[in-house]
Amino acid sequence: MNLARQLYQLQELDLEIESDEKALKRVTSQLGESQAVLEAQAQLQSEQQNLEELKHRQHSAEWEIDDITTRIATAEETLFSGRVKNPKELASLQQDVEMLKTRRGQLEEKALGVIDQVEQSEAAVASISGELKTLTADWQRQQKQLADEKTKLQTALADLKGRWQILSAEIEPETIEFYQQLRKGKGTAVARVEQGICRGCRISLPTTDLQRARGNKLVHCSSCGRILFLA
Repeated sequence: MNLARQLYQLQELDLEIESDEKALKRVTSQLGESQAVLEAQAQLQSEQQNLEELKHRQHSAEWEIDDITTRIATAEETLFSGRVKNPKELASLQQDVEMLKTRRGQLEEKALGVIDQVEQSEAAVASISGELKTLTADWQRQQKQLADEKTKLQTALADLKGRWQILSAEIEPETIEFYQQLRKGKGTAVARVEQGICRGCRISLPTTDLQRARGNKLVHCSSCGRILFLA
């Protein structure tokens, strides 16, 4: 086989390997935890904690209201039982009842406000939970697609590198080393020749270079220095 053709095929394999390695690196970087999912989890946890605190405040207010209601009932039972005859004691007891009722009214108003907050927080928890469920499902689906893509890329790379090894084994090591140095410096080491033009630098080639390139020896473009390959 023409040596320039072999090197061109080797270069095509190298370019495919580079492309797949970049794709593999991109896919690998996207595998793992989702920032959006983590943020939604943190938001849900924060709102759940807020809801627990609000419920605790609600229950505390309700317990205090129940306690005051019991105290009012006891005081009123004593007030109207007829057991207390002293006018001052009756007046004091009546004043206590009124103070307790005022305090109960304040607590009931406070409890209503807390109940509103609890309802709002419960709605927020439900909303965030739904969003988190959707985000998690999307993330899991994406992760599966990425994992499948990673497997395909790894398989493709193994095949490409195997073909590269087989092909490179047919070429002298010195030539491979020269090709790699040239490719490292110019990006591509071998340039196709189409209609007498080097596709590496798009310069028309002298007839003598074209004639020499048809042989099995490596011929370089006098302009860009790449190895010429006549398809």
